[in-house]
Amino acid sequence: MTRRVVITGLGVISPVGNTPSEFFTNLMAGQSGIQRLDVPFIDKLNTRIGAPVKNFNPSEHFSKMQLTSLDRFSQLALVAAAQAVSDAKLELSEAEQLRAGVYMGSCLGGAATLEDGYVEVMQRDVPRVKPLSVLLSMNNAAASHISIKYALQGPNVTYSTACSSSAIAIGEAYRQIKDGYADVMLAGGAEAMLTLGALKAWEALRTLATEDEQDARASCKPFAKDRTGLVMGEGAAVLVLEDAERALQRGAKIYAELVGYHSSSDASHLTKPDALGQTRTILKALNDAGLQPADIDYINAHGTATHAGDVQETLAIKAVFGADAQNIPVSSTKSMHGHLMGATGAVEFIAAVLALQNNAVPPTINLHHPDPECDLDYVANQGRTGLALNAVMSNSFAFGGSNAVLIAQRFPR
Repeated sequence: MTRRVVITGLGVISPVGNTPSEFFTNLMAGQSGIQRLDVPFIDKLNTRIGAPVKNFNPSEHFSKMQLTSLDRFSQLALVAAAQAVSDAKLELSEAEQLRAGVYMGSCLGGAATLEDGYVEVMQRDVPRVKPLSVLLSMNNAAASHISIKYALQGPNVTYSTACSSSAIAIGEAYRQIKDGYADVMLAGGAEAMLTLGALKAWEALRTLATEDEQDARASCKPFAKDRTGLVMGEGAAVLVLEDAERALQRGAKIYAELVGYHSSSDASHLTKPDALGQTRTILKALNDAGLQPADIDYINAHGTATHAGDVQETLAIKAVFGADAQNIPVSSTKSMHGHLMGATGAVEFIAAVLALQNNAVPPTINLHHPDPECDLDYVANQGRTGLALNAVMSNSFAFGGSNAVLIAQRFPR
């Protein structure tokens, strides 16, 4: 059995907007969510910039009792899921709940809870940590909370493949429906690791961006000659995926059809990206979609603003698209919302889906001095409207060589 899979609901909590509409409007306007971090441990950081979620007050969404069992990453995930479910007007009978599930991605899960526990025990010599520490910190906490809230009794899986975690969660959820194992899936990712320990660990890798001397908001510069690295962010994104026939029968609003997905491993190095592995992944995703390279009208790039990463992705796009590579708009929205780690694939796929729906492409901001080795159309500094988009692609290339590519197409086709 092979079925068509459509997207009927979106939810986003991000550094540039806390609804899908606000998120995409601010992306198109080139608004950056990157800033000097306002945290009590700022003096312990060498890199003091990040992309926190703005205007998120947990007490507006959860009771005090609920918050005792929710790490920040689960809070963000639940709010994004609630948006997506409401947007899709999703109501499931008891029988339908048996064929509905949730797939989420996260790199570190409850990072704040883990760190608090270490501090309490190892620095303050507290004899015990919070009783619910395990339940707060486990990587599958967000997915489990979503499953419980909506009584989703189908598959409940959390993927942790570094920066491709949520893209793989979406892709595997798509396969569950496509192959007939589920009818509805909530899929996405959540991350909240703007903690002292996580930031210091990333500092040690020497991959974090240097703060721009003129404006902290301009610190992430994908594909630019003067790029200095990635900027860590936090957030969550969830999509409602449905069997197309079911969605049409209930009169659901359909954003797009998810038509292609593939994941693969570079199998070469833990940190160095590999254009050959990325090329294989893009080609197989196109094959899954039944599309040719010329059919793709926009690419949301992984585009982390690391020196090696941006060059290798450029090479991969050229290898797949050939001479046509110069004619495809490619942008890195990380220039605005930062790198949301395990949530980034889902956030960026939603950006691509909204680009498709609106026939508009968000920019790569801070691209004033292009790297000669990154010579594609990276939609520098200003978004484009009035386009005719039919198919879009979103790339996620992770540490460990774990690659994932998602392709969405206008529906119906």
